[in-house]
Parts: sequence; C-alpha cells; structure tokens
Amino acid sequence: MINIHEVLETNEMIEKENLDVRTITLGISLLGCVDRDVSRLCENIYERVTRTAENLVSTGNAIEREYGIPIVNKRISVTPAALVGASACRTTQDYVKIAMALDRAAKTTGVNFIGGYSALVPKGMTRSEDLLIRSIPEALAETEFVCSSVNLGSTKTGLNMDAVRLMGQVILDTAENTKDAGSIGCAKLVVFCNAPDDNPFMAGAFHGVTEADEVINVGVSGPGVMRKAMESVRGADFGTLCDKVKKTAFKITRVGQLVAREASKRLDIPFGIIDLSLAPTPAVGDSIADIFEEMGLERAGAPGTTAALALLNDQVKKGGVMASSYVGGLSGAFIPVSEDQGMIHAVQDGALTLEKLEAMTCVCSVGLDMIAVPGDTRASTISGIIADEMAIGMVNQKTTAVRLIPAIGKGVGDTVEFGGLLGYAPIMPVNQFDCSDFINRGGRIPAPIHSFKN
Repeated sequence: MINIHEVLETNEMIEKENLDVRTITLGISLLGCVDRDVSRLCENIYERVTRTAENLVSTGNAIEREYGIPIVNKRISVTPAALVGASACRTTQDYVKIAMALDRAAKTTGVNFIGGYSALVPKGMTRSEDLLIRSIPEALAETEFVCSSVNLGSTKTGLNMDAVRLMGQVILDTAENTKDAGSIGCAKLVVFCNAPDDNPFMAGAFHGVTEADEVINVGVSGPGVMRKAMESVRGADFGTLCDKVKKTAFKITRVGQLVAREASKRLDIPFGIIDLSLAPTPAVGDSIADIFEEMGLERAGAPGTTAALALLNDQVKKGGVMASSYVGGLSGAFIPVSEDQGMIHAVQDGALTLEKLEAMTCVCSVGLDMIAVPGDTRASTISGIIADEMAIGMVNQKTTAVRLIPAIGKGVGDTVEFGGLLGYAPIMPVNQFDCSDFINRGGRIPAPIHSFKN
C-alpha cells in the first residue's frame, strides 16, 4: 500500500525536482502493411499508424490530468522501414515517400516524434537497407517528426565497417541539408551497436521484430529527484550513497509503472517495459552533471567521473528492477551534452572533453549523445568516432550509440541552438589526425571471442 507520506513525497518530486514521465511510446508493427506498390504501402502505413494511435495523445493527457504526473512526450515507434519497404522501394525517393507518410501520420495523431525510419545492418546491408540509409539526409530534411536510426554492429556479429564508413558521410549530408535550422536533422539520427528492440527514447526508438503487434513502453526520468536525494547523504560512505540511489530509483520507477499500466489498460494494448533512464533536460537542476557534483566532484569530467557514473548507472538499475518486473530499453543514465545544462557548463569550463565522454560511455546506458562538432569535420573522422564507440559496445556486450551534430558553418567556441527539450550545445573540438585509410579498408571487424557462447 502507498501511504500518505509517499504521496506527499511524490508530489514534492514532481513540483520541485522535475520528476516526469518522459514518454509514453506506442510500438506498432508494420509488417502487415507490406505491398509491392509504394503508394499503396504508404497508404497502408498511414492508415495502420493513425488507426492504432488515434487515442494515444488524448489518453496520455487524461492520465496526466487525473494523476498530476507530467507526461512530457507521446511517441510512436514502428518496424524498421528498411524491412517494410524492401518489396516496394527501388530508389531513395521511394524511401523518402515512406518517411513522409510516417510524418503525415505523426501530425494526424499529434505525437511528438515517430521513430523507426531505421535499418539493422550489423553484419551486412541488403540493397533495400543501403537505399534507406542513403535516403536519410533527404528524408530528415523533408520531415518534421520522423527519427532515424541505424544499427551498425553487435557483440555476436562484429562491426559492419562498410556501414560505419557510409554513416559518416550520411551524417555530414544530413547536417548540410538542415543547416538553416542548426543542422537539427542530425539530432534526429542515431547509430547503434547492440540496439534494443524495446527502446522508447528518440531518436533510436523502433519496434523490433521480436515484439507483439502493438505494445506500450514508458520512459521515466528524474535527475533532479536523484540530485535532491543525495543531499541527505552528503559526505557519507559509498554504501550509504548506493542505498540512497537504489531507494530513489525505486520510487521513480513506481511512478512510471503506474502510468504504464494505466495507459495499457485504457488503450487495450499490452504493456512492454519501463525504461528507467536518468535523462536530463535543459532545465536548471535537472542535470546528470549536477548529480556528479553532489557526489563530490567539482565538475563533470573531473577525475573520478567515470567511477561516479558507473556507481550511478548500476544502482539506478538495481533500484528500478525492484519496482517493476519489466525494466528494459536503455535503462540507466544518459550523458548528453546539449540536453543537460550542467554538462554544457562542464564543456565550456574545459572539464569535459570528447575523449572523456567516450571513456564514460563504457559505463553509461547509451553513448556519445547530442554532441555538436565543427561543421568542417571530415566524414572519415565522424566514421572513426562511430567505430570507436561501436567497439566499446561490441566488446562490453552493451548498447552504445552515437548522435553527433556537425554544425555547418560553426567552429569550436560557437554554440548551436535547437530549442525545446534539445536545448543548445557548445561546439566541441575533435582530434584532427586522419583515420581515413583505416576507415576505407571496408569489410567487417569480427566479433570478439565470447560471441561463440551459443
């Protein structure tokens, strides 16, 4: 039973510490939409999405009003478009038509984003997947709500370096195509190693082929709550600190579990997972970097930051699994730059570099996220950064991701503005030494030996 003290405590978290349900994401399978004619395929997709998600936003709004719990985003994820479009799409323009159909469906349903303009190419690319990847720059320039992701590797298959090389150029082209809006297209494009099938967070959400026809996944956030909780154990030993993180994560997850179950019941769609991720916002006090400082670091990036993040990530998961039997997605701690005011300040103060962020991704829940780099960065350099991050995921059997934004026309010392939840980002310097001969080898980096367990 929930007692009155817990009710008051939850109210305090919501009103003063930025606790929210970051997203209700409705996953929709599009496998039944397949058709050899592109126009019919697009209409099938539009009809399927709008019919299934017609009550998603209104239901989320009703739960928000009735329970007083902010639900920031209502989103849709769909089956990777490269699978759905394989029979019909013969050109990149055919795939752009699918992106526009998804965008039209997002506008009709009123959701914030729709994810799944995606390809899964960890071992090799089909002709269809190659076409979709090459269509991404135009698709993201022509749409407003569509998010795209590409899975480039896995622990069991290794890294598809042909796809890694291609994505370096695709990211640059996407930045160029959306340069008038701060290269924002790249904020809606992420590459993965070991991408999960049930991620509710954009830009990487897609509805995996292992999922049911429809499913409700919920993402919960609460960096502000976690930072506030740590004030009561300031100076205490690590065992006490870990207990506080676990107990706080438990309370945050219970809020998400309540919303998830209620949304599932009202929409008559199965509940999938709770993703308990400490996902920050640009709001003051809602920062992962502030948590590090409360733990005793002068700035995020100081010596000890990776250890602090490892502790935080693990204890958040341990607390979350006690509150819900179905914790999945990317649960843990995100370390984006542009979406986190404290991380932005750490970069501006010189405490946080790209290399330190890469080290931190060994123990965070995702990877290099929302990092702006100079617009004249070479495609091969972007591919090299991607390859490094994918290798971390492959060897450590974890999900890693890269969401880089080459800000066209901007250099180190400048900032790029995105607005809203995406905030703004300082342009970070990148290593200028060339890696093109390495990237241009092509082929595949083999999986590590522990992939032969089965």
